[in-house]
Amino acid sequence: MPATSSIAPPIAATIAAVFHEGRILLVRRANPPDAGRWGFPGGKIEAGEPIEAAAVRELLEETGVRGQARRVFTAVDALDFDESGELRRHFVLIAVLCDWIAGEPVAGDDALEARWFRLDELEYAGLALSLDVAKVAHLAADIAMKEDDRS
Repeated sequence: MPATSSIAPPIAATIAAVFHEGRILLVRRANPPDAGRWGFPGGKIEAGEPIEAAAVRELLEETGVRGQARRVFTAVDALDFDESGELRRHFVLIAVLCDWIAGEPVAGDDALEARWFRLDELEYAGLALSLDVAKVAHLAADIAMKEDDRS
């Protein structure tokens, strides 16, 4: 892959994967990348902020849901292209499995909507999901179930 000198280095961001009553919390994004698509609550990690703290902060800001970080479990790339196909920004999204503490989702901050989804709903072709959302949600569910079975 050729290097592009005019593009800033990748931006570290976090996403929160939260399950409650067998459903996963998603937000419909208001801003690029993936404006209008459903994805996990999340955003940029502030300088000096631990990944898990950023996930919990972004979860609260975007949805009003309070959570507790359990652990980092994967990372994915989110590439933001302009209309001509040129790369504008590259985000590295670090996924954090979180436990629900309190609250019902209400869209806030960078979200147009926030709601709970059953995992099987993520397979519905009419649901505009960001890249890898279904895959990350299923991975989070598998990890959560295995860890819950051990406790």
